Amino acid sequence: MTTHHAPGPLDAPSRHAQPARTGSAEPDPVRSLAGPGAPGALYAGPGPSGDTAAGSSAGTGDSPAQGSGGPGTAAPPGGDPVKALMHRHRELCARAVDPLEIAAALEAHGMTDRTAAHFRHRDVFSLAEEMYARVPRHSSDRSAPPASAHAVPEPVAGAAAAGPSRLLTLVLLPALPGALCAGLLAGLGQAPPGRARTLAVVAGVLAVLSAVQLCLRHGPLRSPRPAGVAVRLATLWLLGYAVLGDGLLDAAVRGGPDRPWPVDTATALGLALAMWPAVLCARLFTGGARRRLARSRGLGEFAAATRPLLLASLTCYLAALAGLLALAGAVLGAPPALGGAGALGALLLLARLLLVHGHRATPTVALATAAGVELAVLCSVLASRLPGCGFLAVPAETLIEACGAEAVPTLACAVAAFALLGRAVPALSRASAHTDPGTR
Repeated sequence: MTTHHAPGPLDAPSRHAQPARTGSAEPDPVRSLAGPGAPGALYAGPGPSGDTAAGSSAGTGDSPAQGSGGPGTAAPPGGDPVKALMHRHRELCARAVDPLEIAAALEAHGMTDRTAAHFRHRDVFSLAEEMYARVPRHSSDRSAPPASAHAVPEPVAGAAAAGPSRLLTLVLLPALPGALCAGLLAGLGQAPPGRARTLAVVAGVLAVLSAVQLCLRHGPLRSPRPAGVAVRLATLWLLGYAVLGDGLLDAAVRGGPDRPWPVDTATALGLALAMWPAVLCARLFTGGARRRLARSRGLGEFAAATRPLLLASLTCYLAALAGLLALAGAVLGAPPALGGAGALGALLLLARLLLVHGHRATPTVALATAAGVELAVLCSVLASRLPGCGFLAVPAETLIEACGAEAVPTLACAVAAFALLGRAVPALSRASAHTDPGTR
């Protein structure tokens, strides 16, 4: 990777030009990034190749804001918009280890390739390279060439030592929930009914949930910040309803439950086994996105390459989940709820990917909404038994008679998953989503 300026002191001005001042009729995107009083912040001039800002942005598919081609006034000789931008983001430039971190942080602050043209660069990556090159470094740093935002990282010296850790987080831990769930179901098939059986069920469920929690704290599904209480409660409800809810709702519609209702053990085993493909698909997406980020020359190019990767990772997970559900149903001799479990799996994976990459509000709303719909349907059926409240169960009874009790979690989770996918595609295709959390 080549930079447009050789490393030098922070005060070294960028290339002088006779830029044209943007028109006063429209808000200037540069002022919000470089600061209202920054020198040269209102000027757009020739890029590094000698073209004007308009010509530079044309190469990226963007064009400068209207009004930049109006009557021009020469910028002051000392006008340096890049220096002003570096002054505002001086802490970011000082701690960045490569231009990639600066580019991602600028994008998170609203910088686009069109805005970069006002700083005399064709795209955000090119601007980040100059900002990185102009930051004063220690003498030990000057001896080594600057890191490239577009070069594939070289293997780390301690990569061999990371082998056992990678084996643990990608193979052993993700397989633990499925193994514990299979052992629990096998033990319950031989345990006699009674108090000991109940205690074994409680202990087994807690062991499976603890194994899932370990997978979420280590490896590709680890979130930089712990999930909120609402996310945890909603997730527990959705998982519990997937195993117990359909039987309970069907019994409630028929006037019960007056006896224990059936438990969907095949769905429980399939979802537990699906932790492994969830971890692998998350690793596939995260690693692939970072490799694409290293090779990209613009934000639009990176987003266009990342969106298919996200959809492919989700598709691979759903295919693996469907296969594991079918396998669990064949082994246990009970058909699993493929529609409801598939929609739930997609919802949980998308929510976790957003949490891993620093987005908390949207997954919380989606999970809470899906759980709230399931709870509302169940409560409406039970509340319809009160005098004068029979109308409350009419929507649920109509849906169940037409499609079965499985339709309730399928619709609730599928709608939430589609809404979450609409948010995840643009959010996870941003460069700032794939850097260190401290730079976001």
